[in-house]
Amino acid sequence: MKKEKLSLNSWIAEAEAKGQSMQEFLIEYNTQALECSKEELLAKMEDMLAVIKQSIDFGLTGVPSHSGLTGGSAKRLLEASEQEKFSNILGDKAKDAMVYAMAVSEANAAMGRIVAAPTAGASGVLPGVFFALKKHYDLSNHVLAEGFVVAGGIGLVIADRASLAGATGGCQAECGSAAAMAAGAAVAMLGGTPTQVGHAVAIVFKNILGLVCDPVAGLVEVPCIKRNGFCALQALAAAELALAGIGSFIPADETIDAMKSVGDSLPCALKETAGGGMATTPTALAWAKKYFAK
Repeated sequence: MKKEKLSLNSWIAEAEAKGQSMQEFLIEYNTQALECSKEELLAKMEDMLAVIKQSIDFGLTGVPSHSGLTGGSAKRLLEASEQEKFSNILGDKAKDAMVYAMAVSEANAAMGRIVAAPTAGASGVLPGVFFALKKHYDLSNHVLAEGFVVAGGIGLVIADRASLAGATGGCQAECGSAAAMAAGAAVAMLGGTPTQVGHAVAIVFKNILGLVCDPVAGLVEVPCIKRNGFCALQALAAAELALAGIGSFIPADETIDAMKSVGDSLPCALKETAGGGMATTPTALAWAKKYFAK
């Protein structure tokens, strides 16, 4: 008998029918599934948030990657933003999200401790969004912990209906899923409805569909680090639209299914093998040759 897939649409409808927020619904769902108390669940989330803060701080020291290919971009952007003549094109919220996202990604490339939410390669997106919102909206750790539960619930549906792995679905499945998780959680943390959470998730996938996984030399550095920063911005943009009452014509579950379909259609060269995309540009190949000759 074919197992029925998890459905974000169904969860949203159930939460709305019960008059629950997405946080309330998913906390209840998880405490039952994991056989733990709400306090135990949120304490675990706060533990992960503490690790993420350490990752941000480590990345902002400008630490170089293990390979020497990357490092220092998050620190450079932060320092530039503190200068009087800084252009500030993005605005402070978006700029901070990019700084924090890249900081965690650079910490990961330097073999630092990170929270793989949903993966190590996409580990900067959620931190970027969460800690930018914490700073600018004065959100408590408790609110962030509840938001992490929402992000995790969205990730659970994506993993069940599609994939979170770049080797299976391309970067749309890694950074794209992280952006969808962050967007939905952002909406929930800022007081949006379950329906708006679903719209945010759908909007992300509609705009990130087809993103390939093409790491230079097979390392999670180029283009991965900056891609984490940009996907944090995707999440903020989707959350902004959803909170403004702008919906997605295609519902969340169907956008996830579409992402799987596109991922299945991608050639292996564009799914984490370093066989295409940026990984096979002349500059990338020349660097990889020198790196592996060491």
